[in-house]
Amino acid sequence: MARAISPCIFCQIAGSSNSTPLLHSVRSLDDKVVAFKDINPSAFRHYLVVPVEHIPTVNDLQRRNEDYTLVSHMINVGETLLRRDAPQSNQYRFGFHQPPFNSVDHLHLHCFALPFIPRWKQLKYMSLGPLGGFIEAEKLLEKIKPFSPIPP
Repeated sequence: MARAISPCIFCQIAGSSNSTPLLHSVRSLDDKVVAFKDINPSAFRHYLVVPVEHIPTVNDLQRRNEDYTLVSHMINVGETLLRRDAPQSNQYRFGFHQPPFNSVDHLHLHCFALPFIPRWKQLKYMSLGPLGGFIEAEKLLEKIKPFSPIPP
């Protein structure tokens, strides 16, 4: 029986069912995430780190160890890739678009080695406060950090 093709482009990339070159892949390094260059880069280096498991948006993450560990791992992969590929950059930035501003309904971390090119593209990666917009990765980690048990 043939497997159905997922309509989610990032699921297809994570499953290696297309020709996107991977910078970090399931086969070579881990079974949780893949990473690749953004097809429409906004900075000197612009990578996406995507979980293999389909998670639609940041709104689907909860205060639980699994989600916190996944996002931490995504950040670590992004940092490692940028330090390897853009060591001369003196500023890195990591974050997620929040609905309704996400372009693909599959969780993905934007990893930037700055500067933004052209500079106006930084507007796409600004927080809009209560309206959503872009959330810095560390701020998302704060939101989903599991509660510590209260000592007896």
